[in-house]
Amino acid sequence: MLFSSITFLYYFLPVVTALYFIAPMPRGSTAARNAVLLLASVTFYAWGEPVYVLLMLGQALSGWIFGLLIDRARGNRRLARAALLGSIIAGIGGLMFFKYTDFLIGNVNSLFGLSVGALKIALPIGISFYTFQILSYDFDLYLGKTSVQRNFFTLATYVTLFPQLIAGPIVRYVDVERELRSRSHTLADFASGARRFIVGLGKKVLIANVLGELVAVYKSSDENSALFAWLYAAAYSLHIYFDFSGYSDMAIGMGRMFGFKFLENFNYPYIADSITDFWRRWHISLSSWFRDYVYIPLGGNRVKPARHMFNILVVWFLTGFWHGAGWNFIVWGMFFAFWLLVEKFALGKLLKKLPRPVSRVYVLLCVAVSWAFFDAPDIPSAARTVTSMFAGADSLAGRESLYYLRSYAAPLIAAAIGATPLPATLIGKLGRARAGAAVLTVAEPLFLAALLVLVTAYLVDGSFNPFIYFRF
Repeated sequence: MLFSSITFLYYFLPVVTALYFIAPMPRGSTAARNAVLLLASVTFYAWGEPVYVLLMLGQALSGWIFGLLIDRARGNRRLARAALLGSIIAGIGGLMFFKYTDFLIGNVNSLFGLSVGALKIALPIGISFYTFQILSYDFDLYLGKTSVQRNFFTLATYVTLFPQLIAGPIVRYVDVERELRSRSHTLADFASGARRFIVGLGKKVLIANVLGELVAVYKSSDENSALFAWLYAAAYSLHIYFDFSGYSDMAIGMGRMFGFKFLENFNYPYIADSITDFWRRWHISLSSWFRDYVYIPLGGNRVKPARHMFNILVVWFLTGFWHGAGWNFIVWGMFFAFWLLVEKFALGKLLKKLPRPVSRVYVLLCVAVSWAFFDAPDIPSAARTVTSMFAGADSLAGRESLYYLRSYAAPLIAAAIGATPLPATLIGKLGRARAGAAVLTVAEPLFLAALLVLVTAYLVDGSFNPFIYFRF
C-alpha cells in the first residue's frame, strides 16, 4: 500500500487515526494506542506482503530475545558479545538470504562455469530498513545507550511502525524509547504533522512522479544524444530526491500526528559543497547508521591513514551493497568512496578555497554521474549513459530530446528551485512580517487543501506512481 494511493489516503489513514485517538490513555499510558499502531502496522504490511509479515514479526521477536540476553549478560562481556553476534547473524543472515541469494548464485555460476538455478526469492518489502532498526536496538543495548524493552509488543510496535516501516527514515529505538512509553498529543503537533505529510505527498506525486515520466521516456528511447543524457541525469537526480525526501516528509509528518518526533532525513543535499557534505545531508539516517555501527567500530579516522582508507572502503562497499543486489550498486558505493578518499587525503583544503558555486557544480556533476549507475540495470547501461553525457553521444541533440526539453522545462526548473532552501527562506521572511504572517494564516490552509485536491485528482487519473526505495 503506497502512501500516495487513494486507499491509504481516504480509507486506511483516516480509520487508523480515528481508532488511535479513540483509544484511551489511562494515567498517560500509551499501551492501548501502541496496540492500535501495532495492529495497523501489521495490517499495512500484510496488505502487500501477507506471508512476509510473519518474517518481519519473527525478526522482531529474534531482536527482542537477543536484547533480553544482552541485558542479562551485563557484567559478562563475552556472553553479551555472543548475544550481540547472534542478533547480527539472525538479522544480516535473513537479509542476505532474501536479498542476495540469487545475486550470489549468479556470480558463482559466472565465476566457475556452473549452472545452479536461481531460487527466485521475492524480496520482502522494507527488509533492509527494519533489519537495521532491529540491529540498532541490540547494538545500543550492548553499548549501554538504552535500556532493555521487556514487553515484546512494545518493541514490535517500534519495528513495525507503519509511517517509516517500508522505506525509512531508519528510526533508532533510543530516539523513540521515551515516546513509546509516554507521549503527548497536541492539536498544534497534529496540524504540523498533517502539514508536513501533505507537502511531502505533493513533492512525491506532483514533482517526483512527473519527472519519473521523463526518466522512463529516456530509458525507452533509441535516441543517443548528449542533450537527452543530460536531461535524464537532471530528471533522475531531482526525481529520486523528491521521491525519497517526499516519502520521508510523509513519514515524519505522520509520526508527529501520532506523537513521535522522528529525526530529519534530508537537508538540501544538492547545495552541498563537497561529497562529504552531501552525505551529511542525503539519507541522513542511513549514513549516520553506517557511521555509528560500522565506521566508528572499525576505528573511524583515529587510525593510521592506510587503515582509515580501508574503513572508508568497507563502509561504502556495504552502503552500495545495502541498496541492492547488483554490481552497479557496488560500483555506485565505490564511486563515492573514491571521491571521499580524494577529499580527505588530497583535495579537501583546495575545495574549501574554491568559490562556493564551483564546489557545488563539482558535487552536482559527481552525484549526477553516480545516479546513472544507481538507476541502471547493469554497468554497461550506466557506462553508455555516462559516455553520452560527456563524449560518446551520436549527436548533441535530437528531435526527441528537444521535444522533451520543451515539454519538461517548467517542472525541471520548478524542481531545481524547490531542491534549494530558497522557497522556505522566502516563506520564512514573509511569516516574520506582520502583514505577511496574516496572509500566511489564511493562505496556508487554502494552499494545503488545494494541494491535496490536486494530488487526489492526479491519483484518481491513474497516473505514473512508483516508489524507488520499495525495491530496497
